[in-house]
Amino acid sequence: MLSALSQPLRILITTHHKPDADALGSSLGWAHVLQARGHAVTVVVPNDFPGFLDWMPGTTSVLDYEQSQDKALKALQEADLVCCLDFNDLKRNNELGQKIEQSGKPILMVDHHPYPKDFATYSYHKVEASSTCELIMDLCKELGWMDAVSLDAGTCLYAGLVTDTGSFRFPSCTPNTHRWAAHLLEMGVRHFQVHEAIFDQTPVEILRFLGHCFMNRLKVLPEWHTAYIVIPQQDLKDFGVRTGDTEGLVNYALNLKGMRFASVIIDRGVQVKMSFRSKGKVPANLFAIQYFEGGGHLNAAGGQSGDTLEQTEARFLAAMESFAPDHLR
Repeated sequence: MLSALSQPLRILITTHHKPDADALGSSLGWAHVLQARGHAVTVVVPNDFPGFLDWMPGTTSVLDYEQSQDKALKALQEADLVCCLDFNDLKRNNELGQKIEQSGKPILMVDHHPYPKDFATYSYHKVEASSTCELIMDLCKELGWMDAVSLDAGTCLYAGLVTDTGSFRFPSCTPNTHRWAAHLLEMGVRHFQVHEAIFDQTPVEILRFLGHCFMNRLKVLPEWHTAYIVIPQQDLKDFGVRTGDTEGLVNYALNLKGMRFASVIIDRGVQVKMSFRSKGKVPANLFAIQYFEGGGHLNAAGGQSGDTLEQTEARFLAAMESFAPDHLR
């Protein structure tokens, strides 16, 4: 990998559908590092990212594939290397993933999700890492590029560390995670500003949406230590819910006393999207893989359904009938 990056290249960086803070933070952080090393970099996301991430240094130059397809495809055509960050299956990159596969360009994958597909020319993959942002720091150290991690890069990378660890409380958070967090703070990253930008900018309409979900959409299955929230598409329209506004909603269901498994099931129009969270050894990723064409980590996963919302909920309950006796009794 080092030899591939030893001379200036034109590099395209991309990440998964609906980028979160780790996806966008690792992409922008890596972009800043590569630019400091003399590479020409373009960051392309498959579709829009949440407004609460638009403060990250470099977001103004990010291309949204759905909105700037010609520019994105031109960048892909001119690229010497494609970096795929925070995903390990090109399907997670939507149509852009198909274009990357067809291009035949060399690919560097940096990711921490289990069960990677075999599509990358170079792979930097560690399931034990808390986040892809942590992996970017590890990679910079291994390459001897720590001098290229600027304050802008570090600020982006810290955002992924704090969010993918649940503010450093998830089991995936390790001493290595804390060491990198400390290093970034020593560099001058203002951690309180990152936290405020991500977590303390909730519009009043979304607070009302959350209240509506808790009052009218939350369902509890106490015998299975499970809670879930079902959200019709009309709710999204009524409350003006946009990309990123449902981020973390599933955690409220998991936070209920006695719950060990939780889901949010959202009708997005084209598909029904699902988020799964669990505690301890309850395998949320196994549930997603077996029943809803998904995947992820042991305690955090996602899935999808092409059925109606009502049919998907029925499928979810049927799946729980099989899953719960082995994992939730």
